[in-house]
Amino acid sequence: MPSLLPPPVPLAAAHGADAAGLICGYLFDGETSAPPRPLDLDEAALWLQGVGDTHGDASTVARGEPAGAPPYAWLHFNLSHAQAERWLERHAGLPDSFYEALRDGAHSTRIERDDDALVAVINDLHFDFGFEPSDIATLWIGVGPRLVVTARTRPLRSVDDLRLAVRTGEAPRSTTELLERLMRTQADVLVGVVRSVTGRIDAIEDALLARRPDAQRAKLGELRRVLVRLQRLLAPEPAALFRLLQRPPAWMAEADAQGLRDASEEFSVVLRDMHGLQERVKLLQEEIAASVQEDNNRSLFVLTVVTVLALPINILAGLFGMNVGGIPLAENPHGFWHLVAIVATFTAVAAWLAFRKKK
Repeated sequence: MPSLLPPPVPLAAAHGADAAGLICGYLFDGETSAPPRPLDLDEAALWLQGVGDTHGDASTVARGEPAGAPPYAWLHFNLSHAQAERWLERHAGLPDSFYEALRDGAHSTRIERDDDALVAVINDLHFDFGFEPSDIATLWIGVGPRLVVTARTRPLRSVDDLRLAVRTGEAPRSTTELLERLMRTQADVLVGVVRSVTGRIDAIEDALLARRPDAQRAKLGELRRVLVRLQRLLAPEPAALFRLLQRPPAWMAEADAQGLRDASEEFSVVLRDMHGLQERVKLLQEEIAASVQEDNNRSLFVLTVVTVLALPINILAGLFGMNVGGIPLAENPHGFWHLVAIVATFTAVAAWLAFRKKK
């Protein structure tokens, strides 16, 4: 049987988006570790048509592959392109739940089984992640025995790292292993974020020990918002995968399922590290708040002491400033100095009482 595909094209042909938003497409051998072949839209449509017409068997026979290790394709789309979703509906054969996930606007992480396919909605970091809560976007994934479709609206770091690894010759054996590699890549990206946040927190802690808390409060607040958002969006992923693996599809090999379990455990470890960072940021914020409160109390005490020390002279000035008769010491040549002595005495007593209370 003649091959369903034209001769191989250079790797550069699969780089960048084409007429329907296809960022990259690759055909994997499945059985061997041979480098994947790039696909454009026409090649992908032809291959998918052949897979559909033969119920996933003719292509394997044509390539002389064992039935247990069929070739499969990975197509990565940019949903900002108006034709991307229409092309997928026409050629990909994904379940309706995949397109419902694209349109419902809900970005909560979930991995579900729909008949013989997997539909996943996961969250990832922007390619130019700048530690802003808005630098997190959604990746939609459809996984079957012969096809993996990933789609996003903005460049994402994990899937782009996976795309770079595939371009350099990495070849997962199955669609499940490709999903596992994506999860591990996502965990590696989060490890980098954790390390970067840890470095920033260390610098803030050093500044706090140097008694410069005010300049660091805003930075801690930004880091905590990012960590909380990441935790909220990514934490459901391991649990969703665990529920899925309790009843995996029939085409998923046990070794692939175990690989997904291991990747989920690694992801959970990273999430625990992020939770630990949140607690550390929270403790630093509380320490800064306590330090600021201590400074405020010190300033308030100084203001109170000044007010108390000025109280005797203010009272006497008010009394002697009244234009009434009978003001004492008015005719005494040493009356001024008597009043100064009285004021000084009362001020000394007030200062003694105030500082004794402070001690």
